[in-house]
Amino acid sequence: MTASSEGLTIGELESKYFLYRKALKQLLLEGRSKAGIEKTLVWSRLETLHNCLPRQYKAPDQIRYQLQREIQRERTAS
Repeated sequence: MTASSEGLTIGELESKYFLYRKALKQLLLEGRSKAGIEKTLVWSRLETLHNCLPRQYKAPDQIRYQLQREIQRERTAS
Protein backbone atom coordinates (compact mmCIF):
# COMPACT_ATOMS: atom_id res chain seq x y z
CA MET A 1 0.00 0.00 0.00
CA THR A 2 1.43 3.34 -1.02
CA ALA A 3 0.44 6.89 -0.33
CA SER A 4 -0.49 7.43 -3.97
CA SER A 5 -2.93 4.50 -3.94
CA GLU A 6 -4.73 6.13 -1.01
CA GLY A 7 -4.82 9.52 -2.72
CA LEU A 8 -2.34 11.13 -0.31
CA THR A 9 1.06 12.54 -1.08
CA ILE A 10 4.10 11.98 1.10
CA GLY A 11 3.93 15.67 2.00
CA GLU A 12 0.39 15.25 3.28
CA LEU A 13 1.42 12.20 5.30
CA GLU A 14 4.39 14.09 6.72
CA SER A 15 2.22 17.02 7.76
CA LYS A 16 0.03 14.65 9.80
CA TYR A 17 2.85 12.62 11.36
CA PHE A 18 2.32 13.99 14.86
CA LEU A 19 -1.42 13.28 14.62
CA TYR A 20 -0.61 9.67 13.71
CA ARG A 21 1.70 9.39 16.71
CA LYS A 22 -0.98 10.86 18.96
CA ALA A 23 -3.58 8.43 17.60
CA LEU A 24 -1.20 5.50 18.12
CA LYS A 25 -0.64 6.60 21.70
CA GLN A 26 -4.40 6.76 22.24
CA LEU A 27 -4.77 3.20 20.92
CA LEU A 28 -2.09 2.06 23.36
CA LEU A 29 -3.80 3.87 26.23
CA GLU A 30 -7.03 2.07 25.33
CA GLY A 31 -5.19 -1.23 25.72
CA ARG A 32 -5.52 -2.36 22.12
CA SER A 33 -3.57 -5.47 21.14
CA LYS A 34 -0.53 -5.30 18.88
CA ALA A 35 -2.41 -7.25 16.19
CA GLY A 36 -5.38 -4.90 16.47
CA ILE A 37 -3.21 -1.82 16.19
CA GLU A 38 -1.41 -3.21 13.14
CA LYS A 39 -4.75 -3.35 11.29
CA THR A 40 -5.44 0.37 11.71
CA LEU A 41 -5.12 3.19 9.21
CA VAL A 42 -2.72 4.94 11.59
CA TRP A 43 -0.32 1.98 11.48
CA SER A 44 -0.56 1.84 7.69
CA ARG A 45 0.25 5.54 7.33
CA LEU A 46 3.23 5.27 9.70
CA GLU A 47 4.47 2.26 7.72
CA THR A 48 4.17 4.19 4.47
CA LEU A 49 6.17 7.09 5.87
CA HIS A 50 8.87 4.75 7.15
CA ASN A 51 9.05 2.80 3.88
CA CYS A 52 9.30 5.95 1.78
CA LEU A 53 11.58 7.95 4.08
CA PRO A 54 13.32 5.47 6.44
CA ARG A 55 16.01 7.92 7.51
CA GLN A 56 13.44 10.47 8.65
CA TYR A 57 10.72 8.26 10.14
CA LYS A 58 11.12 5.30 12.46
CA ALA A 59 9.34 2.01 11.93
CA PRO A 60 5.90 1.83 13.55
CA ASP A 61 7.17 -0.91 15.91
CA GLN A 62 9.85 1.44 17.20
CA ILE A 63 7.35 4.25 17.65
CA ARG A 64 4.99 1.89 19.49
CA TYR A 65 7.79 0.84 21.83
CA GLN A 66 8.75 4.48 22.48
CA LEU A 67 5.17 5.42 23.24
CA GLN A 68 4.71 2.43 25.56
CA ARG A 69 7.76 3.52 27.54
CA GLU A 70 6.45 7.10 27.63
CA ILE A 71 3.08 5.87 28.94
CA GLN A 72 4.80 3.78 31.63
CA ARG A 73 6.85 6.80 32.75
CA GLU A 74 3.72 8.96 32.91
CA ARG A 75 1.90 6.35 34.98
CA THR A 76 4.75 5.92 37.46
CA ALA A 77 5.12 9.69 37.81
CA SER A 78 1.45 10.07 38.77
